[in-house]
Amino acid sequence: MSLIFPTYESIGVRSLINCRGTYTIISGSVILPEVRQAMVEASRRYVHMDELMEGVGKRLGQLMGAEFGIVTNGCAAALCHVTAACIAGNEIEKMRRLPDTAGMKNEVITQPSHRHIYDHAIRMTGARMVEVRSVAELEPAVGERTAMIAVFGDAVDRGEVPLADLVRVGKKHGIPILVDAAAERPDVPNVYLNAGVDAVAYSGGKCLRGPQASGLLLGRRDLLWTAFMNSAPHHALGRPMKVGKEEIMGLLAAVEMWVKRDHQADWKEWERRLAVIGAAATAVKGVTTSIRVPRPSNVSPVLLLHWDAAGLGLTPEEAQKQLTEGEPRIEVFTHEDGVSFNAQMMEPGEEGAVAKRIGEILAKKG
Repeated sequence: MSLIFPTYESIGVRSLINCRGTYTIISGSVILPEVRQAMVEASRRYVHMDELMEGVGKRLGQLMGAEFGIVTNGCAAALCHVTAACIAGNEIEKMRRLPDTAGMKNEVITQPSHRHIYDHAIRMTGARMVEVRSVAELEPAVGERTAMIAVFGDAVDRGEVPLADLVRVGKKHGIPILVDAAAERPDVPNVYLNAGVDAVAYSGGKCLRGPQASGLLLGRRDLLWTAFMNSAPHHALGRPMKVGKEEIMGLLAAVEMWVKRDHQADWKEWERRLAVIGAAATAVKGVTTSIRVPRPSNVSPVLLLHWDAAGLGLTPEEAQKQLTEGEPRIEVFTHEDGVSFNAQMMEPGEEGAVAKRIGEILAKKG
């Protein structure tokens, strides 16, 4: 019988059990059933994209306690679009010239502790990053070419300059503040918008379990709409970062579900799955467990298995390799004295297969 549609197996690709979390390299998350349904329905009809973004933007604002929201082609695209909006505004000639920023505001203030590989999405607009290392350096760094202040949400608590001071200076000089909160929970009320920032960006394909190729941008309507003008389907720097009607409606469905989901019940289920895995692992002499909860990004319980590699005759890397190459394929992280399991992105029932496999690997060496 011929295939109606291709599958991973039909092209020789192995699927996996995700015990790492919401990482793009292993395809983020499995979308919610409601998201899948919304995307299929959206695919059946045509719509005007500007009208769609206007309608979705209003609804996102209502759901998330924000003035407005837009859907982007991932969180990194949101960073690019907002930066382009801060540099070129909605002036067509300037928009079309980017990343040539000659004669435009093109400086983005940030902190060394807030720099990471994803600020490439900011720099690709032609922006120049200006680093400040203290509150005393902040205001003197502001000049006629300052376009934006960039904040990495994960680094707020360890940054050299408190968020309150960034907001104070930004408001004083009319400089928009953008927060990259890609892997954080978009909780309501929003901690960043309540603090006075102008825009905050999240991944749509992480804890929201929306389309992997989607991002959620919340904040000031005028700034977000200008960001959209610098994006597809409009002809500007962001034109290649197209988000389709299916992703837009899929992300809206994910946000609708986010505010309805029983997050406490989700947490208890993740803990239950980890308990099953932990019980199988600690049945092997010398294996112990601990739990950690990352914050503010990737917030979910993580089970760490610990053992003495020399005593057990098994290194964390060897255990990871066996999990990856075995059947089913299971992806985990290693740490100093073991491997870790994150249950957030596991599908129901997979914990049994994971427990069986890690138990076999450890027992064989124990």
